[in-house]
Amino acid sequence: MLLSNSVKIYVAAQPADMRLGIDGLGQLVASSFNEDIYSGALFVFLSRRMDRLKILTWDAGGFVVYYKRLEQGRFKQPRVMSGAAKTMIDAAQLAMLLRGIDLRRVRKPVLWEPPESKGIDKSLGS
Repeated sequence: MLLSNSVKIYVAAQPADMRLGIDGLGQLVASSFNEDIYSGALFVFLSRRMDRLKILTWDAGGFVVYYKRLEQGRFKQPRVMSGAAKTMIDAAQLAMLLRGIDLRRVRKPVLWEPPESKGIDKSLGS
C-alpha cells in the first residue's frame, strides 16, 4: 500500500465489529470521528481481539475496504489520548501497524523543517 504523506489516517480508539461493511463503518466515521467520509482519508478499525483490521476510504467514485487478518500475533493499538475517539498516524506508522509493530515502542525522530518564511532572503532560490 503506497501512500502520500499528505493522506490523513485516523485509527479508531475503540474496537469495531468486523462484521460491519462499508455502510456500518461509514456510520462509525460519521458518529465517532467527526470527519468527512468522502475526504480521501483512511479510517482504520481494529477488532476486539486485535487480530483483524479494516481500512475504509473513498476513492474515485466509490468506497474501498482493505481487510487484514493475522494468522498469528496481534495488531498493536497506537497510543490514543484519554477520551479521544480516534488518533492520527502517518503513512509510515500505518505500514508498521500493518506489520504488527508496536507503535508505542517506536521512537520517531524530530525531523528538520525549514524556518518560517518571515525574514528569509527570497534570492536564496535564484
